[in-house]
Amino acid sequence: MGQERIAAELQAKEADLLEQMARLTRPEQDQGAISFGKRVGDGTAMAVDRLTAVGAHSNLQDILAQVRRALAKIEESSYGACDECGTQIAEGRLEVRPWSTHCVEHS
Repeated sequence: MGQERIAAELQAKEADLLEQMARLTRPEQDQGAISFGKRVGDGTAMAVDRLTAVGAHSNLQDILAQVRRALAKIEESSYGACDECGTQIAEGRLEVRPWSTHCVEHS
């Protein structure tokens, strides 16, 4: 896969991640007042949903950092080399995860 094609794929992934993160951080439209009684369970479910969204957002931030590092490696002509040990990252790994910046041993 050519460097331009990889860069385009990484840029598309970056845009997708940013869009997903924006969706997760949008405020809820109808938060309504939670009262005691049967609606307490609704409040618990809302809280669990928000905690799940926070975890997902954190995961997306990690992937975004990896995508941006891979783009920087293309710029500096070191794409495909492990950031830790400098060995070549397996081609199959880069096909599946083009934002990989570490070999399997150092990931």
